[in-house]
Amino acid sequence: MKIGIIGAMNEEVAAFLSGMEHSEEKEVAGITFHTGVFNGKDVIVCKSGVGKVNASVCTQVLISSFGVEKILFTGVAGALDPRLDICDIVISTECMHHDMDATSLGFKKGEIPYDETYIFKADQKLVDLAQKVSLEVLTDQNVFQGRVLSGDQFISNEEKVSELHKELHGTCTEMEGAAVAQVCHMNHIPYVVIRSMSDKANGSANVNFMEFTKKASHQSYSIIDGMLKNWV
Repeated sequence: MKIGIIGAMNEEVAAFLSGMEHSEEKEVAGITFHTGVFNGKDVIVCKSGVGKVNASVCTQVLISSFGVEKILFTGVAGALDPRLDICDIVISTECMHHDMDATSLGFKKGEIPYDETYIFKADQKLVDLAQKVSLEVLTDQNVFQGRVLSGDQFISNEEKVSELHKELHGTCTEMEGAAVAQVCHMNHIPYVVIRSMSDKANGSANVNFMEFTKKASHQSYSIIDGMLKNWV
């Protein structure tokens, strides 16, 4: 089985690359894909780049060109649920685009016109494994499951945070997960998104983001590392 591991930034994939065996590189559509072995599993690791288009292209290439059968997306996010604190973990139960807005045509906020669904469910077995490992390796952080909202926006004000949490029931927000989820849904590929909170998506986001990205990325790495060690 080939497992695809995606991060949006260098910090989110660096640890995987340093731990891979028999690594080879191949560039497709401007994205570098690293194939090799990690914890005894065949993996393809890549940095998608920021935003939903980059994430979509990356995910489709992993499926079409590299034949991955499951996809894990790791990285950081901004907290929407007020119970979340910096460096807490959110494991996706589902993903949704928060910036899809065809309400003037009579659709719900987030609904993709004429598509069969706009809420993309994560694979329950992957969710359960991520939850189990998170509780084992991260004893100082809270672990939540919930809806991950994605949009090509860096959310940094409290009014928008409240809207996304209350109206769209988001647990956290970022810029790639729903794109990965939608492509996986279209290709019938199981996925899960694992996000470590780098900020609270409020007025302090620009202060917290860079400070906590490195630590948050390490936590996300620890979870996927544990998942691969416990893979069945």
